Amino acid sequence: MDEIDVADNLSTVRRRIIDAEQCFGRTKGSVNLLAVSKTKPEAMIREAYAAGQRAFGENYVQEGVEKAIALSDLDIDWHFIGPLQSNKTRVVAEHFAWVHSIDREKIARRLGEQRPGHLPDLNVCLQVNISGEASKSGIHTDEVPALARAIAALPGIRLRGLMAIPAPTKDPAAQRLPFAALRALLSELQSEHPSMDTLSMGMSGDLEAAIAEGATIVRIGTDIFGARAPA
Repeated sequence: MDEIDVADNLSTVRRRIIDAEQCFGRTKGSVNLLAVSKTKPEAMIREAYAAGQRAFGENYVQEGVEKAIALSDLDIDWHFIGPLQSNKTRVVAEHFAWVHSIDREKIARRLGEQRPGHLPDLNVCLQVNISGEASKSGIHTDEVPALARAIAALPGIRLRGLMAIPAPTKDPAAQRLPFAALRALLSELQSEHPSMDTLSMGMSGDLEAAIAEGATIVRIGTDIFGARAPA
């Protein structure tokens, strides 16, 4: 197995982001890179940090919290991007700066109540099942306005935007459709919720399509850290 050069991979992904910003008329620097480090060792995160990466995404609560503690000497912006159960909200509220996967008011309420007072409000995104897949987490588009209104009123958290994981396809035109739908949904919400400035969408295989349709955060794992090791 070839050794993974994290710094070189990061450089390649950053070039893709810059090229897409230029290609689709986006402001330079308007797209932030979230390095998805789930299942990857702390040493690789340190490599990415040394190469200038500061925002990292984790899908699993215990693994993410353990990494946040072990890497507390680094100024990392931790994002939780996986499903979250109510009995695990406290440690996420204590160790993460962002949660992208909110799909219930109860989870958001617990996060806000459990957010330590010395930390800034927790940034949250609503996860939208933009492709309507039965197997995917997230709320349907018609449920978003009511949930956004309920969550915006909660203390301890700041409603920042929307997140989605569309059904995979390799067709660039087809990739853009759900991203465009998510962008339109955010636009509808912004008059009532001006703090909503974030579209968390796009991964290794479709980041260009996501940037074309307004992504502000792209979540990249495989193209930085390599494929997940087989179980």
